[in-house]
Amino acid sequence: MNVRRTTLSAAASVTVLLVAGCGGTSGDEGPQTVEAPSTGSSESVVPPVAPGADGYVFGLPDDVAREDAAFTYDEGAVPIGSSVNVDSDEDGGRTTVSFSARGLAPDRDFGVHVHTTRCGPKPSDSGPHYQDRTDPAATPESPSTDPAYANPQNEIWLDITTDGTGNAQASTTVDWEFRDDAAHSLVLHAQHTMTGPGVAGTAGDRLACVDEEF
Repeated sequence: MNVRRTTLSAAASVTVLLVAGCGGTSGDEGPQTVEAPSTGSSESVVPPVAPGADGYVFGLPDDVAREDAAFTYDEGAVPIGSSVNVDSDEDGGRTTVSFSARGLAPDRDFGVHVHTTRCGPKPSDSGPHYQDRTDPAATPESPSTDPAYANPQNEIWLDITTDGTGNAQASTTVDWEFRDDAAHSLVLHAQHTMTGPGVAGTAGDRLACVDEEF
């Protein structure tokens, strides 16, 4: 696992939030889980960075000249210049993933999950959740929402609630290790992850994405 800092120059654009939740949108109904448009000039500018930021620093998804992606699709929830750190450690058949954030929208919930493919200009580009045991009924058009597979023991869930300054951290340990070349990103969602049948694993819109090779 590599923890990296990427400083971003964002070309001016209008950022549009695309609805691409993990198997659902923020309009999904179901039980909440218990804890377990802006314009600019034509010049490229270096975005402000949250105080103390390190790791991945978020910029706009139209900045394609980058080795590693750290895209925000909603600048209100995940401002340009906010940042996250991701760390993954595998030992003895178990995996611990730790996550911390700085400068996100304050006093709000986020769902945070590991996804299968790399980030892209569209929120949906990161693919479905990584699952240790893959739901055989799931398809690219209909990701897993079966609690037997979409649960925090079979996936990586790192739900957070930010403090008044937009900072938060979370960690989870699971009894398996990632398959090689099968998990490539971490996605921030609009709400805590739901757990009920038909909505399990959904957490609303995809607000931001970072490339991470687990």
